Amino acid sequence: MSERLAPGDTAPLFTLPDADGADVSLASHQGRKVIVYFYPAALTPGCTKQACDFTDNLDVLAAAGYDVIGVSPDKPEKLAKFREKESLKVTLVGDPDKTVLEAYGAFGEKKLYGKTVTGVIRSTIVVDEAGKVEHAFYNVKATGHVAKIIKDLKI
Repeated sequence: MSERLAPGDTAPLFTLPDADGADVSLASHQGRKVIVYFYPAALTPGCTKQACDFTDNLDVLAAAGYDVIGVSPDKPEKLAKFREKESLKVTLVGDPDKTVLEAYGAFGEKKLYGKTVTGVIRSTIVVDEAGKVEHAFYNVKATGHVAKIIKDLKI
């Protein structure tokens, strides 16, 4: 199981393909705060709710200096379908080999309906302008999480 990140850690750099197959890298966001959220699968009810919540609050987050990147193990084609179907404005990237998910501690054992399974741990990491972890939230709920982030970040 991968190590969880903690405030003060250096956020692992990554470059992953977005819904259009273009590379998105954490390094290109240097000088901005970035909310990197990890979710299990595009086009599922909880993940749709979470992505729509981020999209609905994107202007508020951007005005406070935050960019948002959603990471899942999905391929770009599925991310494009997800974006179009739900009119998402948030940047979605795919990590099919799960290296970034593991580097961020967002992949491993979790409880699902009382059973222990291995999979994506719904997580949100807030990275500051210098690339350091400011906040690390693990095992978050899909519903209401964006409102909690906004409250926790005092936006």
